[in-house]
Amino acid sequence: MVHTSLDRIIALQKKPANIRNLCILAHVDHGKTTLADCLVASNGIISTRQAGKLRYLDSREDEQIRGITMKSSAISLHYQEGDREYLLNLIDSPGHVDFSSEVSTAVRLCDGAIVVVDAVEGVCPQTQVVLRQAWLENIRPVLVINKIDRLIMELKLTPQEAYAHLQKIMEQVNAVTGTLFTSRVMEGQAEKTKEEKRNESPNGDQVYDWSAGLEEVDDSHLYFSPDQGNVVFASAIDGWGLSIQHFAQIYSEKMGINPQVLLKTLWGDFYLNTKVKKIMKGAQAKGKKPLFVQLVLDNIWSLYEAVVTRRDKEKVEKVLASLGIKVMARDFRHSDPKVLLSAICSQWLPVSQAVLCILLYCVILFSLFVRLYYYYFGLFFDAAIAMVCNKLPSPLDITAERVENLMSVGVRRFDTLPARTQELKNAFLQCSSDGDAPVIVFVSKMFVVDAKALPQNKQRPLTQAEIAQRSELARQRHAERMAAGQMGTVNQQNQSLNAPSDVQSGGLCKGKLDELDTQVVKEDKTGEQNETFIAFARVYSGVVRKGQRIFILGPKYDPAQGLTMLPEQCSASDSLPAVPHLSCCSIENVYLLMGRELEELEEVPSGNVLGLKGLEDFILKSATVSSTPACPPFTPLNFEASPIVRVAVEPKHPGEMPKLVHGMRLLNQADPCAEVLIQETGEHVLVTAGEVHLQRCLDDLKDRFAKIEISASKPIIPFRETVVRPPKVDMVNEELGKQEKVAVIHQVKEEGSRVRSSETLHVDSSGLVTITTPSKHATVSVRAIPLPQEVTCLLEDNSELIRTVEQVNMSLREGRNLDISVRTLEAIADLKTKLESMLQGRKWRNAVHQIWAFGPRRCGPNILLNKLVDYQRPSLWQCLCREDKSGGDRAQIPSIREFDNSIVSGFQLATLSGPMCEEPLMGVCFSIERWDIQPPNLAQQDNMERNAKFQEALEERRALESTDALEVSPSESSQAKCREETSAADCYGPVSGQLIAAVKEACRHAFQAQPQRLMAAMYTCEIMATAEVLGRVYAVLGKREGRVVHEEMKEGTEIFIIKAVLPVAESFGFADEIRKRTSGLASPQMVFSHWQVVSSDPYWVPTTEEEYLHFGEKADSTNQALKYMNAVRRRKGLYVEEKIVEHAEKQRTLSKNK
Repeated sequence: MVHTSLDRIIALQKKPANIRNLCILAHVDHGKTTLADCLVASNGIISTRQAGKLRYLDSREDEQIRGITMKSSAISLHYQEGDREYLLNLIDSPGHVDFSSEVSTAVRLCDGAIVVVDAVEGVCPQTQVVLRQAWLENIRPVLVINKIDRLIMELKLTPQEAYAHLQKIMEQVNAVTGTLFTSRVMEGQAEKTKEEKRNESPNGDQVYDWSAGLEEVDDSHLYFSPDQGNVVFASAIDGWGLSIQHFAQIYSEKMGINPQVLLKTLWGDFYLNTKVKKIMKGAQAKGKKPLFVQLVLDNIWSLYEAVVTRRDKEKVEKVLASLGIKVMARDFRHSDPKVLLSAICSQWLPVSQAVLCILLYCVILFSLFVRLYYYYFGLFFDAAIAMVCNKLPSPLDITAERVENLMSVGVRRFDTLPARTQELKNAFLQCSSDGDAPVIVFVSKMFVVDAKALPQNKQRPLTQAEIAQRSELARQRHAERMAAGQMGTVNQQNQSLNAPSDVQSGGLCKGKLDELDTQVVKEDKTGEQNETFIAFARVYSGVVRKGQRIFILGPKYDPAQGLTMLPEQCSASDSLPAVPHLSCCSIENVYLLMGRELEELEEVPSGNVLGLKGLEDFILKSATVSSTPACPPFTPLNFEASPIVRVAVEPKHPGEMPKLVHGMRLLNQADPCAEVLIQETGEHVLVTAGEVHLQRCLDDLKDRFAKIEISASKPIIPFRETVVRPPKVDMVNEELGKQEKVAVIHQVKEEGSRVRSSETLHVDSSGLVTITTPSKHATVSVRAIPLPQEVTCLLEDNSELIRTVEQVNMSLREGRNLDISVRTLEAIADLKTKLESMLQGRKWRNAVHQIWAFGPRRCGPNILLNKLVDYQRPSLWQCLCREDKSGGDRAQIPSIREFDNSIVSGFQLATLSGPMCEEPLMGVCFSIERWDIQPPNLAQQDNMERNAKFQEALEERRALESTDALEVSPSESSQAKCREETSAADCYGPVSGQLIAAVKEACRHAFQAQPQRLMAAMYTCEIMATAEVLGRVYAVLGKREGRVVHEEMKEGTEIFIIKAVLPVAESFGFADEIRKRTSGLASPQMVFSHWQVVSSDPYWVPTTEEEYLHFGEKADSTNQALKYMNAVRRRKGLYVEEKIVEHAEKQRTLSKNK
């Protein structure tokens, strides 16, 4: 155990080659925090006895209560082996799916990762997620297979069965890694093929290469294998861990075999032939024990059997004597055998030693036999130092590919950035801390600490002199009180004579104590301050100092624009003009993150993780910090879970609304995934990733940020509205006859047309809606068509790419040139090709080229088509061919018609809130088939002609009649009508506003002319349960409208893995209910998966004879879609058509019956 001092850590921070920035990643309850406790205990921060029980990095109260990690916490550890010293910046991350955003913030700051996998449960959904996140951030992982003790104590496996089980787990992990690797290689091969097609001559012979490029790439270093030194077998709760490198060296001396040969054969299908004393292949075929079982697992199983299972004291004493281990008497006599086991294992095979050695690839473990270890220690140490393969890299080993990915934001490619910006790549690679090196820092999140926890506000430890002084003062005060009690009130004169001495002796005491009280009051006032935000960051270049002035770069900052607006050699301390998305601030404090504690520093060099104070007014969630405006903002974080659960929050006392608004602003800043918004209804809405995340956010809002009593609504469930094709069967699965089907549809259409037809609106039988603006200036015809499901999924998955297309088109319309990377252009072309292949058929002919816009918010899964014959507008895909067009061709580009944007705006409004329950639309195509517009001057001319004709008619009538009274009144009325009709064009406002409203209404009526359906958000739910509670799991799923997709039994165990889909609307309380029903033997993990159409029609009524017989005349059976729709309408204050009391009868009381 090494007791680390702050001075030693500060000294190690200046050596980037000896720094390791790493995080612990795993599924929930796989042992991340327990493993972190063992590593923290190796530095003497906590006791080894408390490792796994204290959960040191879980500093929140709700984390301790629930037993899961909810936020990522960092701590700096010191590790020394021989003359080498290393600084480990360790980040413990959550494993629950609701807090996967915290994993993203941790992975961005690291160069390596420890992936922990439960030996029983194996690869779980969140394991795959964290492996993918590590792969996307290009960091190097190592594997720790934890909870080996469960194979012994719970599953009762033999060493041979456990070996086969561990092999399967490694195969599962390597399968995930192989999938990620294959996808990247195939993407690279596709890009290479496209490049070759561009460069090949048209007359050359085309030879297709059927290979995927996997044969040419070496992927051996990517996979996990014990013989490569990147796998540790451990039981963190028992405090032991091992790798095969140590045992290979020890047994090589004992058996006289080359250590390199033993290292390659200790894991695999090899066995030891005792007759010839050679290692041979084919252990499984010949029924022999593998070498790993014989030399490693058998010893572990024997130790557990002697200590835990049989409690054989004689055998335990023999084991202790052979290992040379001394155990305290109280541990040996303890009633719990796990205490004795932990005491033995922590000295024999400490897990911290195994993990840290693999991280640094100095694999030095305690030996299986201590006598052999001491005998061969010198040789083993030299061999371990020679194995320098850098399993986890230092900050100096950052790759150029990762640097370019970090610096390339959005559609900008690295080679299009300014020259000064591209020069910063060398600063990343060198990781220099020189004085002229630019400061580059990335802030991944903002977290909150209590003001009392800051180092400057903590009570300073007293020196020996101060302790002695305070003891003397306390002794004097005690003597005074005793003297005053003995003398009483009799000797008042003597007391007055002794007053000066009292003043001399006690006055000093009183003055000192008053000063202490004043200090306490000041400390209390300091503690009453608000919560303090600390930036969780890493330095990539330069040195960060206390009080330094730096630039804060927003996510939309453009370095090219900033460099043109600012002087060439400017700094953040200069007086500079305003630049969009660029601000300057001073760093108030620099902290070293030590788990629950913070240590104040003066400066932090490059390659380290740190905390920064003073940036809360300039950074919302994450940002890039630099000393030069040439630095670009970093690529945004990759969040695997999107926020889906919403609640409306309000204070219980309306007068505390300002406190709630302030608290929600702080919560939005403190949580990387939470979102806060104000709806049109004025509700303050909190959006979270799941039920557990929601509860944590509400607790934080109530207890830390707003500090008021709040009331939260029931979760606001998001839905989508869509249209489908007319059904071919009725509600009892009877095929509708052609005549009957047509009759039913015509009946609905006629009823709808009678209700909706008016002077300005017409709906025909085919679903075409024609609407005219109130001023008669414009007429629009719209038809709604359901999109194929694969097209909807494609548009939803490529929303960011569609937003990029919209940005490029907007810049082209404004005459600006926007540089786009070749990869982005290829992605846009690929999207267009996929749409063309999916939209086939007569009604989708040329549909891709006729796309007018996407919606809502110009990037949603709905399409507006231009089916107008007399209007050819610029193509939405003009960015793909703009480089090929010459100046003469650009003149031939069709111009945009007047009021074109009004059509798009009306479509955006219509898709943002549908007619069913004001929810966004999804998978709907609106086709504009007619658009006639009449200029306002023509309309006024028509009104004048009509007035002239009316005047002529009045003159004729006046000539026929002879009374004078009738001669006056018609002329006055005609003049009044003329004034009314000439002002008719102005009373409805501008034409553009009327056209927007008309298009919106036309789209809504066209939507209602088709069969309407709701789409519900769906969770993918994975449940691990034993066979005895399998029926209860199915019962809970059936009760909540869940559907089981897949079920399998994990090989070698009694655990079933159930994969199901569950509506988000039915998921609240699901985890608690399933744990109660199964007595804690089943636990679900839910991740948002997709949107699914609710099959039932919310407006359905019985129409056929079979439906009347099956559902009855009232059809009062539960309609799931109608229930969801009415719930949303009721929450939004919309009209709900429901009968509260039907066939009411007079109620009589018992008294009246008498």
